[in-house]
Amino acid sequence: MAHQIDDDDQPDEWDQRIMDTGCHEENLKLQLCHADTGDWRKCTEEMKAFQKCWEANKNNERTKTVNNEEL
Repeated sequence: MAHQIDDDDQPDEWDQRIMDTGCHEENLKLQLCHADTGDWRKCTEEMKAFQKCWEANKNNERTKTVNNEEL
């Protein structure tokens, strides 16, 4: 009988992409806030922390995102 490799400790593709931003902790806090409150508007501090991290890691340059102010 062949043994299956348990890869539950390996991040999936989505998690790896978030980890590559350098902001996975901030992202998790933001997601948990939304899950707890059900309202993004109640997560402004978590969103600010995520945005600060995103900018500090130069993810806008890496991912070519567009900010609302630029629209």
